[in-house]
Amino acid sequence: MTSPRHVVTRRAALAGAGALAATAALRPSLAPAAAPLARPIPSTGEQIPAVGLGTWITFNVGEDRTLRDECAAVMEAFFAGGGRMIDSSPMYGSAQPAVGYGLRKLGRPDALFSAEKVWTSSGRDGAAQIEATRRFWDVPRFDLLQVHNLLAWEAHLETLRAMKERGALRYVGITTSEGRRHSELETILASTPLDFVQLTYNPLDREVERRLLPLARERGVAVIVNRPFRQGRLTEALEGEPLPGFAAELGATTWAQLILKFIVAHPAVTCAIPATTSVAHVRENLAAASGPLPDEAMRARIAAHIADL
Repeated sequence: MTSPRHVVTRRAALAGAGALAATAALRPSLAPAAAPLARPIPSTGEQIPAVGLGTWITFNVGEDRTLRDECAAVMEAFFAGGGRMIDSSPMYGSAQPAVGYGLRKLGRPDALFSAEKVWTSSGRDGAAQIEATRRFWDVPRFDLLQVHNLLAWEAHLETLRAMKERGALRYVGITTSEGRRHSELETILASTPLDFVQLTYNPLDREVERRLLPLARERGVAVIVNRPFRQGRLTEALEGEPLPGFAAELGATTWAQLILKFIVAHPAVTCAIPATTSVAHVRENLAAASGPLPDEAMRARIAAHIADL
């Protein structure tokens, strides 16, 4: 995810390339230069690109038409680059209406894989919140609905399973973030049928490697990674530091790409969802899902190098 301050500094670093990318993104017929790496959703085998689009903070723009248009431009570049999964939540302020605005402006792209959440402490209110969210997005149904941060998870999972059974939903999941409630998440993951789990993972936040990622793989559950850049703080901290020489072996030209390659190379990870307000950055992020990916030894080398910095 990308904080507002992070957007400015990355824009400065990529000003020339960003201007070209923004111009190209405005051409709806533009095809992606190369299809991004796709990963199968274990419960069905459906392929999904390994880099998606998050909306936390970046799409919380209120009713400002100019800012909504900027979100729509990011979405357009995302779809043009081969992206599919857009993830949001009722917790994200005005992000949901901003997503809906962008989808309508773009003619509701067929490629969309819609990932949303239910976030209310009352199980009885879940269905109404989901319907309100669906209206914001203006989609007939969601591909994936997740219980946000385990809030009232038992009641909400009942609602989501019932929706899936009647064809009103394709996939069911559950989320956490920032390393919270991992023990409870492990218990749920080990005992409850799920299609997706969402959690935080990056070269510095690696606790999930010990148990949650192997368990998800064992249970056949797709993994969505949030906060890959620590909400922009990680890439911001690395700015000014030269990329290690081995980054070139992976085709990574920026820290963001190196971090994303580290994440999506893990065999349990299905999709990472960095958030951004920049067309240049969404193209940069998608490019991380092409070209070589690090093996386990290289992943360890990446993590150690970033930790040392």
